[in-house]
Amino acid sequence: MGIAFGVAYEIIRSTSLFTTHTPVPAGHDTFTEDILRKYVPHYADRLNISWDDFMNLGRFHKGNTNEKFSMSVLAANLSQEMNGVSKLHGEVTRNMFKDLYPSYFADELFIGHVTNGVHFPTWATANWQEFYHQKLGDELYEQQSNPDFWDKVRSIPDQEIWEQRKIAKSEFVNFLIDKLQEDLTQRQENPKVIFSTLEHIEENALYIGFARRFATYKRAHLIFSNLDRLAEILNDPEKPLRFVFAGKAHPNDIPGQDLIKRVIEVSKMPRFLGKVIFLENYDMNIGRQLVSGVDIWLNTPTRPLEASGTSGEKAVMNGVMNFSVLDGWWAEGYKPNAGWAIQEARTYGNQAFQDELDAETLYQILEDEILPIYFEKNELGVSQKWVAHIKNTISKIAPHYTMKRMVDDYYNKFYNKLFERSKLIRTDHFKLAEKISDWKEDISNKWENVEVVSVRLPDSSSRPMSLGDKFNVEIQVNTNHIPADNIGIDIVIGQNKEDGEKEISHAEELKLVNSSGSKATYSGNLTLNMSGLYDFAFRIFPKADFLAHRQDFNLVKWV
Repeated sequence: MGIAFGVAYEIIRSTSLFTTHTPVPAGHDTFTEDILRKYVPHYADRLNISWDDFMNLGRFHKGNTNEKFSMSVLAANLSQEMNGVSKLHGEVTRNMFKDLYPSYFADELFIGHVTNGVHFPTWATANWQEFYHQKLGDELYEQQSNPDFWDKVRSIPDQEIWEQRKIAKSEFVNFLIDKLQEDLTQRQENPKVIFSTLEHIEENALYIGFARRFATYKRAHLIFSNLDRLAEILNDPEKPLRFVFAGKAHPNDIPGQDLIKRVIEVSKMPRFLGKVIFLENYDMNIGRQLVSGVDIWLNTPTRPLEASGTSGEKAVMNGVMNFSVLDGWWAEGYKPNAGWAIQEARTYGNQAFQDELDAETLYQILEDEILPIYFEKNELGVSQKWVAHIKNTISKIAPHYTMKRMVDDYYNKFYNKLFERSKLIRTDHFKLAEKISDWKEDISNKWENVEVVSVRLPDSSSRPMSLGDKFNVEIQVNTNHIPADNIGIDIVIGQNKEDGEKEISHAEELKLVNSSGSKATYSGNLTLNMSGLYDFAFRIFPKADFLAHRQDFNLVKWV
């Protein structure tokens, strides 16, 4: 038996969650209409809808024939729930997709977030897992997302934590020597270059790792902004420091490939030989070696383009600190004295100036905080301040960024809701899906003739209203025979921002007072708790208990 498109639409949405992973435009595929007509001309007929309706499924603005068909918009339209992959990315996503719901402010949208996590048994090395089992208990895997369980790391003697990191560092340095010798030999580098490089690979140095996809917004070049300053830091014999880079660029990403070339170019300069290192043929094994063996994980994206990032989460499982821009997961993961942060707030509109500021911040934190702490050691050769950072990183950060926590969040925020919704939709041969589809069609047919009959507002002609005053409002509507309880009315109070956009300050739904025939009256009493100049308007919208959320049926009238 065939199912009408409107019914199928409700069925599909009831089981669908769209997780968007990046704010970068290149991560959202779009296609021109002529491409779709060439490759999928039959899709609209198969769905038993018009070609225009098919195209509108992938457009932000329905009916705009100049707009490309977006796969992300299609996913949003066919999903009941939607989320970003960090708290900050959730905010970015709401702003990215707000044009799909033009009558609502970004902060009102249903779009949520679940911050990415990493698979602890995969990314914590065998040595660290054995160490955790011994020191924290055998229920490690079951308790991996329990902060109280991880808090026991604080009672481990500093010397033991330091020795555990030395084991990881020793394994990493041995790997690094073998890998560099192989890479440099295969590249047919000058023997002097090879020897000079390898002689600077020492366990006593502080190692900072940077390994990921080389996209321009990740700013792998940032540390090279001032080579003289960098050389001064790297060539301090009392505080040896090494940068280890690895990663690949997309085959079509020429700027990303140029960044790799720049890293290699710097690594070959005499003053940086063996101190700036690039590892070729990046793969999962190299990534595992880096996130467990370096002392610090570096991440310098352009804010707010790092949706989440997970490499830094892998590092914390191995007692490695993050030194990162407060973007993606680190914007919520950073804790004082558990790594280092470059502030999230943007200072300059000019990106070149912002890069310069961020680079200088990197140098300053390295010189004034990171290097002094690492090399300030007691009589046992242990940096107690560094170990304190490790303990804070493991206890305060690690349990919150496991895949178990992530899956639990997905279930509690989205999957469980979709399971229940799907059961309701599919009961009695999709009876509810048919009801919702018919209801939406009926409301759509009548909506144009829904109109305001009268509005009664406070009289402020004799005295301006002030803080604490009651703002009483009553509005009567011609419902055009839509049941009165299927119509909601908000009073929305807003203020202009500096960029000219409206910012919602307050929205409150009025109560249905009475209805008779096609007339319904709604009222509300607000206490003014804001000062300044504000605009207000009424937002009329369809409502029903079976709608998943407000934007599930985005018909709105403003008065």
